[in-house]
Amino acid sequence: MTKVTDSLHRFIFENTPVRGNIVDLTNTFQLALNKQHLPAGLKRALGELMAASALLTATLKMNGSLVLQIQGKGLLKLLVVECNSDFGIRATAKWKGDIRDDQTLFDLIEHGQFVITLDPKDGGQTYQGIVPIEGNDISTILENYMLRSEQIDTKIWLCCDGNSAAGMLLQKLPDTMNQVINSQEAIEHDLDAWNRVGHLADTITDDELLHLPTETLIHRLFHEEDVRLFEASNTKFFCSCSRASVANMLRMLGNEEITSVLEEQGKIEVNCDFCNTHYQFDKVDAAQIMASDLTAQSSKKIH
Repeated sequence: MTKVTDSLHRFIFENTPVRGNIVDLTNTFQLALNKQHLPAGLKRALGELMAASALLTATLKMNGSLVLQIQGKGLLKLLVVECNSDFGIRATAKWKGDIRDDQTLFDLIEHGQFVITLDPKDGGQTYQGIVPIEGNDISTILENYMLRSEQIDTKIWLCCDGNSAAGMLLQKLPDTMNQVINSQEAIEHDLDAWNRVGHLADTITDDELLHLPTETLIHRLFHEEDVRLFEASNTKFFCSCSRASVANMLRMLGNEEITSVLEEQGKIEVNCDFCNTHYQFDKVDAAQIMASDLTAQSSKKIH
């Protein structure tokens, strides 16, 4: 059986409140990061965070984007990953100074915090949660966040070898029908199922997660359980930047700032941190941006 790359599989354990997701990011990972000159440790950390973003997005009933950020005040300033509802993913990092390839994420974080943002695209309210970084790996940080902030028992396994990234998530759903009935026997059954599949999942290795087909992996881990595997969703690299969006950003800076940059440099250059696309605006372009801003303001006054 051949491993299907760039895919996310959902699965459930029948007659239990436990669900799971498995994700593989190969082309998605490479397209997202290969144009960025990243230290090896940060590249691996971003790969794990990308896998985590897809796993968590698959648990949400939302049309929009999930943004995961790790912010620090040391050499590492920011890791950020965005995953939309269609599993389009982009990622980047910001740091200051020289970082050796053998330095890990946790060698570089000082006074760090973890930020998760849910940005609905259907007019819903944006949600943002900020918590201290608790744990020695990204999986533990996310597990602690989900338990403390969302009150959801979650176990996450993540790995990245520098060429691809993969991950698995198990989650115990709250407020199951058995628990609503308030049967002590049902509650004990739920706990037993959660503990049992968690112990089985803990036997997984990074090599298996990166290289085994999902069906083979689930059979290897849970062959004594009744597991239903759903059809895979495709992941992909997707960057939402465009010349129009950059022009809107410049418009927000205001005419005075735009004019100042043009007088000093003769042009305005903007580089997308995520996809490395280069945008350039000359004086004619800038005049059009400023003219469209004036038109919009006049239209608002008229109405």
